[in-house]
Amino acid sequence: MADNRRYHLAKRPEGTPDEDTFDLREVERPDPDPGQALVRLLYLSVDPYMRDRMRAGESYAQPWEVGGPLYGGAVAEVVDSNGTKFSEGQTVVGNLPWAEYAAAAASELTSVDTDELPVSTALGVLGMPGRTAYFGVREVVEPRADDWMVVSGAAGAVGSVAGQLGELQGANVVGVAGSDEKIDWLTEELGFSAGINYKEEDVRERLGELTDGVDAYYDNVGGPVTDATFSHLNVDARVGICGQIALYNEEERPTGPRKLGKLIETRARVEGLLVGDFAPRFREATEHLGELVGSGKIGYRETVTEGLENAPDAFLGLFEGENVGKQVVNVGDSSR
Repeated sequence: MADNRRYHLAKRPEGTPDEDTFDLREVERPDPDPGQALVRLLYLSVDPYMRDRMRAGESYAQPWEVGGPLYGGAVAEVVDSNGTKFSEGQTVVGNLPWAEYAAAAASELTSVDTDELPVSTALGVLGMPGRTAYFGVREVVEPRADDWMVVSGAAGAVGSVAGQLGELQGANVVGVAGSDEKIDWLTEELGFSAGINYKEEDVRERLGELTDGVDAYYDNVGGPVTDATFSHLNVDARVGICGQIALYNEEERPTGPRKLGKLIETRARVEGLLVGDFAPRFREATEHLGELVGSGKIGYRETVTEGLENAPDAFLGLFEGENVGKQVVNVGDSSR
């Protein structure tokens, strides 16, 4: 008898995905093989990069197969340890199907220890987004004291942490986001030096008013915001390309104005960023971020959608800017 629900990719979307992209199936609860544990999902992460996994072509992430399960970062509770190193009831994190129950190899699961913070933070400020911000700021964008640093997608899970880390390193951080509510959060609660609502203000004009040029740019969105920011790059600026959500739903990605000439003038450095390249140092990032959150030096928010059945809505909302901070889906409650 089917006692599990799991999402599958129904079709490859053309342009923006919709509800027909997702197929919620009634399936049997998996029976773990030797070396695997059976887990029950508590929280599921939905992230913009998942849009690229819906494409058939090459990408930095392995494409999902049509008809196959969707996967993402998830916090789960061990139901059956099946002889693995984990104990029943233990909380773990891993890359798991969008489902209520899953079987995963012990090597693919990591014990969750968020101290007194909610376990969902293992998917946000203490998880992949936080680590992406940590290494992107420290190793790629490298903001210095008194620099002007711009963060696009600044009210998202990565951008909000990246901007705060920039401020802690002495930079003056300008966050670009899509609502006055988000700008207020960035400037009044998180300590950003300034904010720009790109839906209401001319980004290029406002950067000219706010800054003496851009020394460091943490790019989460691409598109017109990046075009505007490039026009203000200073000599020896550092640009980190983390995401391009403004372009993910384009079937034919626009070329746009040619911006590379600006790099000749400024001798700026533009570098792509994949957090997986820093995997041997994940513990370093998590421990440091945990200390900063625990001491109140870094704040965070989570947007929580209730119920696995609403996971597609949570994912699609990312492209409308509906989330503030990290978007997660509450799949189930812990038994403890």
